[in-house]
Amino acid sequence: MSTLDEPWLADTPPSKRFPIYTRSNISEVFPDVVTPLAATGEVWRGAEHGWRNGLIRFGAFDKDEFDSEHDEMIGIFGGYGYLNVSVSRVMGVRMPGSNPDLVDQSYFGSQPGVPPYDARPEDVNPALTARMGEIINWAMTADGLPELEEYRARAAELRRDRPDLGALTNEQLAERALGIQESLFLPWVSDHFFLIYVASIPVGGLAAMTAELGVPELLTPLISGFGDVDSAAPSLAMWDLGRVARSSDALRALFDEGITGLDTRLRMSTDTDVAAFVKQFDDFLYEFGSRGVNEWEMNTPTWQTHPDIALGAIDRMRIADESKAPRANLTRMAEDRMKAIDTVRSKIASDEAAAAQFQALLHAAEVFLPARERSKTSLVRMIGEVKVPFRELGLRLAKDGYLDRPEDFALVTRQEFEDFVKNPGSYTQTIRDRRARMDEMAALVPPFIVVGEPPATNTWERRDSRERAVATDGTVLQGVSACAGTATGPARVIHDPSQADELEPGEILVAPGTDPSWTPLFVSSAAVVVDVGAPMSHAAIVSRELGIPCVVSCTDATRRIINGTVITVDGAAGTVTIGR
Repeated sequence: MSTLDEPWLADTPPSKRFPIYTRSNISEVFPDVVTPLAATGEVWRGAEHGWRNGLIRFGAFDKDEFDSEHDEMIGIFGGYGYLNVSVSRVMGVRMPGSNPDLVDQSYFGSQPGVPPYDARPEDVNPALTARMGEIINWAMTADGLPELEEYRARAAELRRDRPDLGALTNEQLAERALGIQESLFLPWVSDHFFLIYVASIPVGGLAAMTAELGVPELLTPLISGFGDVDSAAPSLAMWDLGRVARSSDALRALFDEGITGLDTRLRMSTDTDVAAFVKQFDDFLYEFGSRGVNEWEMNTPTWQTHPDIALGAIDRMRIADESKAPRANLTRMAEDRMKAIDTVRSKIASDEAAAAQFQALLHAAEVFLPARERSKTSLVRMIGEVKVPFRELGLRLAKDGYLDRPEDFALVTRQEFEDFVKNPGSYTQTIRDRRARMDEMAALVPPFIVVGEPPATNTWERRDSRERAVATDGTVLQGVSACAGTATGPARVIHDPSQADELEPGEILVAPGTDPSWTPLFVSSAAVVVDVGAPMSHAAIVSRELGIPCVVSCTDATRRIINGTVITVDGAAGTVTIGR
């Protein structure tokens, strides 16, 4: 019998009260098969209960509406993470000015096969609607959450006080990693989920207002160009490093040799320009090194643990011309925002109530969209301080022959972890078996939507057997607008940001899904097209700050578009046209 016939050790039962799940949006934090350590530890528990806490604080649910024994907000089916749609639809019913269709748009965009909302009497709750109304009124005048500055300071403190990991025992490394995670993740992620919902208030209000005024295209500029979005900061710093590398003969020569091993070659050089660059790069890694792919997993690479990934993005900025300078785009986006504000104000000048509402929505957008990103940034930086001792532990155990790969420490469960650290040899074969099983699951395509019981994994489509319906000249692929602007150029399909060195100036990045670690690639791209995602995903927010035309929820773009095909991206319309 195939192991695919057996449940994965981390799989969870679906909720009976809230039965619809989706892969949409979870690609920002769990794009791949979820490791046993993440699934059975504080990351998964924190995500489940943090989401519940955020909804309860937002006023959308009472605590007793959730199952006290089983996960409902998120699920793991066939090893893959899923987000619950039914819960968010109920929130859409209860939230003033919202509805399930608006929730679906934020999750699915233009994705096909979305089941309709199935109304239930208990979904309607006037008391909770009134409570959410109070939160909405608060958001229109509040200046943010004071906790965010505390979190940012605490994350900086964790980085500053990082001990010499090489001097710690294996047990001390595990204790440090688990201690940080299990004391901070839940409260921080609870506030982050609350902010996700608060940030949706001005976006929804501005969307409704611009649509009513007949200018829906102004929504994107109205929620862009704030100039203080933490997730955009690494791209600005990378651009500066790219300009330094471009200006030095010695640096250009080292970069031209290729990205693999570049960090080592830079550090071995005695050239003064190279030494100055390395110092600046080390400062960059100190500040932003926690960023990377699959950022909530404990065993995935970060820019600090794998600096060549960051250098690959810097290299693409090095060869870009000044027209791609992100600060110039920031200025342009800010100017476009002011023009959009003036246009809306001119249309409602005679309506004092509408003008006051518009001003309140602008204030909430200016406060809470950057606040959401600040929350995310602090959370990722804290997780980065969990990853480095785990990485050191994995390297040691791999060197001693207990692990085949340093990353495999995450293939034991949280319940097994202390014993694993003490007796790693007794887990070697178990870890190999689990790695083989995860590789089997990684070869499958998880269903985009699950309703009720998920289909058996042995019925899932294999990635290597999927037919590729190539889009021909003249085909228009419909997605969802994430950032306005148009661009025409050759497509470059990239499945991992570590492939940054494949992206050439003027090419359009086509990706399966992106998290903030991808955004440095945006800077050197003419435009960005993403298979999944939503207008309020982190990468979409950053693309607007950087002024990069972006279309998300463009179903199967990475399968339908061939490398080198000339495409035209219309970020405002949310379309991708094949051919010139």
